[in-house]
Amino acid sequence: MKAENEMSRLQSVCREKSPLCIGLDTDVSYIPQSVAGKFSSPAEAVLAYNDAIIASAGKYAGCFKVQIAYYEAMGLSGLEAYAKTLKTLRTAGIPVISDIKRGDIADTAKAYARAHFSGDFETDIITINPYMGFDTLEPFIEYSEKAGKGIFVLLRTSNPGMTDIEKQELASGGAVLDRVGQQLLKIAERFGFGSEGYDGCSPVGAVVGCTEESDALQLRQTYSPIFFLIPGYGAQGGAARVAATLLTKAGGTVNSSRGILCAWKKSEKLAEKKDAGLLTMDDIVGAAAEAAEKSMKDLKNTFNIL
Repeated sequence: MKAENEMSRLQSVCREKSPLCIGLDTDVSYIPQSVAGKFSSPAEAVLAYNDAIIASAGKYAGCFKVQIAYYEAMGLSGLEAYAKTLKTLRTAGIPVISDIKRGDIADTAKAYARAHFSGDFETDIITINPYMGFDTLEPFIEYSEKAGKGIFVLLRTSNPGMTDIEKQELASGGAVLDRVGQQLLKIAERFGFGSEGYDGCSPVGAVVGCTEESDALQLRQTYSPIFFLIPGYGAQGGAARVAATLLTKAGGTVNSSRGILCAWKKSEKLAEKKDAGLLTMDDIVGAAAEAAEKSMKDLKNTFNIL
């Protein structure tokens, strides 16, 4: 039976406001020393940068994605910054994806689900790795059923090594990623979402990288009722046209992380201040906001001419 869920809310926001997802994969090395050096710790600098980007660039994005690894690498203070970033976004009513890529069995999977769908790290949607088997998804799906939470399952990722597993052919026919995709379609039907329309979507979506144009159309047609999280746009080289193809049917959200976080590094108007070590927080946040606005316009314009 169809029910309201965080993925459907994200679908609506991305259609009505912007398909852009700003990735807060924030490493302190992405912040110039003239800015980071004013804070007592890397975690404080990262949190301040996140808050400023949310405030200034949030109007150009449908959602934000927070990659937990960068925060774990900073220890306890980093995880505190992670939790505060999630709270800021959720308090503001901005859809937030926690990029945690968990995947384990039985009680361990249940603990992961509880950790990221409740408590200090509560979020709206998480990323999941299904390659230990589809039973690993069940504890997370339970939260979708009872609390409306969302899940993005790795399907076709954007890294070169995806060919090592995802594209390997099965003896029964088709590739490994096809087996994962068929399971996602079964889950969509379980929640009442088939291929007949795109008003709302399954709470279980798919991660589909946008760096390869050759299979973007096939993936979008094959998994038409599934909402996509689309990495690979921006710093990883994914083109707006490929991303726009993946935004058709049930739609999706297109992530850009370094392309926005590190936009100040390529800004011509900030070159002199950068060379002199005089960049300010306003400078780098302004560059990030300009990059976010440009990305949003590129995606919308390309989508409109498809």
